[in-house]
Amino acid sequence: MTADLSLTAAEIAAFHRDGYVLRRRLFAPDEVAMLSDAIVNDPAIAKNTYVRPDSKGASTELALWNHPGDDVFGAVARSARIVDSMEKLLGGEVYHWHSKLTMKRPKVGGAWDWHQDYGYWYKNGCLFPDMASVFISVDPSTRENGCLEVLKGSHLLGRLEHGVVGGQVGADMERVEAAMKVLEHVYVEQAPGDALFFHANTLHTSGQNRSDRSRNVLLCCYNAARNSPIRETSHPSYTKLHKLPDEAVRAAVPRTTANQDFYKPVPRMPEPVKG
Repeated sequence: MTADLSLTAAEIAAFHRDGYVLRRRLFAPDEVAMLSDAIVNDPAIAKNTYVRPDSKGASTELALWNHPGDDVFGAVARSARIVDSMEKLLGGEVYHWHSKLTMKRPKVGGAWDWHQDYGYWYKNGCLFPDMASVFISVDPSTRENGCLEVLKGSHLLGRLEHGVVGGQVGADMERVEAAMKVLEHVYVEQAPGDALFFHANTLHTSGQNRSDRSRNVLLCCYNAARNSPIRETSHPSYTKLHKLPDEAVRAAVPRTTANQDFYKPVPRMPEPVKG
């Protein structure tokens, strides 16, 4: 009988209290090695990677897709250990909102401004913040190479106003700075295979990669099935998610073509952010 790798009751309680919970070693070294190899050799990733600058001139490389395929990235996103955890966290059936790779190259990888994911998913037509992400480290994620940083309990603030600055969507910094005076600022350092589950309203950021090592991450994001967008947007309406057993990650076959639909960024006019 396969062991249940999904989040425990104590971890779910921590998520609702703090806005995030970290599960160490959710993915084994051989599974992480498959992800790392796919980042380098998957033709679809090579073809569909784009660059997102930060406000200081550095940049992060990204590849983003809406629907999980049969490759190793899709097998992770559809795995029971992730999907069952998300259904526990969000209180019912979930579907895949999108997945993305964020790749911070050594010395040049960019920062991400403080933001909430629901700050822009709200604009995609989702009425409720019944959404969450899992941040899976493929490389060591440290302060030096730009690990994720969160404000503990910030999901309870509700949605803050967001605007576009330097090619990114950032939160109202007057509110963020006020929140930083009363909430704990946590640097979430992760080993390869560690997975951070966090709420769509949790404020988070990350610094530039100042190290000699890459900081590659797979982010899988989910929406409650009951929270399908009220209008058509760049992300999918409710689509049945076909969950896979955890063993399917190791069984995934490398992708040989670049035929999966990927997100194509559209240039945006900058908007002011207060603060």
